[in-house]
Amino acid sequence: MLVVEDDPVLRQSIHALLASETVEIFEAGSIAQALEAMARGSFDCVVMDLVLPDGSGYELLERVSTSGEYASPPVILYTGRMLSPEEEQRLRRYSKSIIIKGAKSPERLLDEVTVFLHSVESTLPPEQQRMLRAARQRDDVFEGRTILLAEDDVRNGREALEALERHSDIDLVLMDIMMPEMDDLTAMTEIRKQPQHARLPIIALTAKAMQSDRQMCLEAGADDYISKPIDVDKLVSLCRVWLRQR
Repeated sequence: MLVVEDDPVLRQSIHALLASETVEIFEAGSIAQALEAMARGSFDCVVMDLVLPDGSGYELLERVSTSGEYASPPVILYTGRMLSPEEEQRLRRYSKSIIIKGAKSPERLLDEVTVFLHSVESTLPPEQQRMLRAARQRDDVFEGRTILLAEDDVRNGREALEALERHSDIDLVLMDIMMPEMDDLTAMTEIRKQPQHARLPIIALTAKAMQSDRQMCLEAGADDYISKPIDVDKLVSLCRVWLRQR
């Protein structure tokens, strides 16, 4: 495997994360070093950043994919940049996987690399096995689930109720509470009036952070509450908690 990352500390961290007795890891800190390594031999997987000192990851991917000099192994992009839809679409032409660096990304990186290298999980170091189990546990709770995202204004609240009538398989509702006058809680109240939705988990998303606002959401029928700006990790954790109770 080849790790292409200009930050030596992060490069070493990735190396340590992915190291095992069955994986040989080479490192490159630039496009030039990466191309030199690829010219010397073939790789089963490449983990790379987009920002490199002598160009961009786009350039490296383009060179590798269009030149007959290099084999084209599966590429996992491990980047800290938020990508626009256009950038992601462009990258999908070259990359098997795109991972945005974040609090939970090391586990996912390990999971992706294990798949690409066909590693046998039982042969991995104990810490890597633990990370893989944690990554899969987070994903499994969402498998086959249906989540309704709705805004609690008059028009969208009505659409949310209609969606619940049309789709009996909804497992969780994320209700974006607008509350311009603190009275836009109608949709949740109406959902709770219907016996078939009495136990349907509802998480309220609102810009209001005061305790009284949280209490109003709970009284209107919300099971839980998260204020904006949304902490994505916290929201995902809340979803896991309530989905497990379905």
